[in-house]
Amino acid sequence: MRVGKASDTGSERVGTMREGTLDQKHLLFGEDGSPNNYDLNMGLTGGGGWRTPRHRHNFDQIRYVIQGTLPYTENDVLEEGWVGYFPESIHYGPQERPEGLRTMVLQCGGASGGGYLSVAQREATNAELAKTGEFKKGKYHYTDADGVAQVQDGSQAIFEHATGGKLEFAAPRYTDVIAMNPEAYDWLPQGGVGVWEKWLGSFTERDLRIGLLRLDAGAVYQAGQHPSIEILFQINGQVNAGGEKYGPETGYEFLANEGPVPVEAVEPTEFLRAVLHKF
Repeated sequence: MRVGKASDTGSERVGTMREGTLDQKHLLFGEDGSPNNYDLNMGLTGGGGWRTPRHRHNFDQIRYVIQGTLPYTENDVLEEGWVGYFPESIHYGPQERPEGLRTMVLQCGGASGGGYLSVAQREATNAELAKTGEFKKGKYHYTDADGVAQVQDGSQAIFEHATGGKLEFAAPRYTDVIAMNPEAYDWLPQGGVGVWEKWLGSFTERDLRIGLLRLDAGAVYQAGQHPSIEILFQINGQVNAGGEKYGPETGYEFLANEGPVPVEAVEPTEFLRAVLHKF
């Protein structure tokens, strides 16, 4: 088990690839080079909002709205408390995120096995590219070796510079972002006394699973009993795990078949839960 607490994590300002102000707290990172590499973070939109053009990624994203409303196209939003699955290769945006929006984001390698380029790699590459071009409105503007002006999506430019290869997109498995309203689901008993779950969905042939977990006071959840990495994000309450007490905005990683690892609720507690793709 690994744990990352927002209260112990400093905020980092996202780089200049996009427009606006976005501060992030990175709770947990996966393993570079792994198809299940990931980044669990919390984002806060600052003054002036945050804007992105319509774009897509070669990795998956799961977004949970902690506070506010998250637009993911000109007409579609995730309401507070909703969860969105943004599959690899699917276009979304443009986005105009309002000031004060708070979200949890889990970015991870998609079912194609292409993995996920870590934050450290992206930010270092961002700084390098800024020496030879300019990021404007989510696009990278530069002059090629023949003196011709070129424009690329910012994330594509960073990926190709960091890896030395062309950014390839897997055939899309879905046609759009999948927006989920947890309030429309029923809590079902998970097995242990006082342990409840809502599985919002299972996605792709590699069985990415997204759901919520609820523990009554005194209930124990036996974590880490899945065939791939299990991630928990604590929404509220207080638990004991590994001899320590943890409160809201804490992230937990359990490796494949690491468990059972007991997580005991001191008071009623809820988590967002994700089980990453099986490779």
